Amino acid sequence: MKNAREKRPKLSHVDEGGRAQMVNVSAKPVSVREAIAEGFISLRKETLEAIAENRVPKGEVLAVARVAGVMAAKKCGELIPLCHPLGVESVSVEFDLPDLEGERVRLGIKAVAKITAKTGVEMEALTAVCVAALTVYDMCKAIDKEMVIGEIRLVSKTKK
Repeated sequence: MKNAREKRPKLSHVDEGGRAQMVNVSAKPVSVREAIAEGFISLRKETLEAIAENRVPKGEVLAVARVAGVMAAKKCGELIPLCHPLGVESVSVEFDLPDLEGERVRLGIKAVAKITAKTGVEMEALTAVCVAALTVYDMCKAIDKEMVIGEIRLVSKTKK
């Protein structure tokens, strides 16, 4: 009879002893890769108006959050223990300002990361969204104590 370890499927981030490891991508071919991630921050309508009209006391929220997202994507390999450090070639962070209907609204955040490499850039795109959302939160927390960050997900990843 096989033991429990033999029954489990082989996991890419675990060695034979069950210890976490970085995946060896040295034999993989280089390809063009793109990842798109998105997330949302729920906030009060007045907060979104202050963001759109550049009336937030800490400054230009979306510009700072965009730069923070790009910087975070470039540092992903330093933040996530088993991520490969990648020389990301392109990162964009965009915001979707919704119509101001209802008491609470959702600000959409989308990041697109691109690279020519042996491994994907989905963690970089996800990290960009997370840090952009955290930056919006930080810059607006004095005027909105009820913000909620959520629904962060990978939308797509491709390789050519």
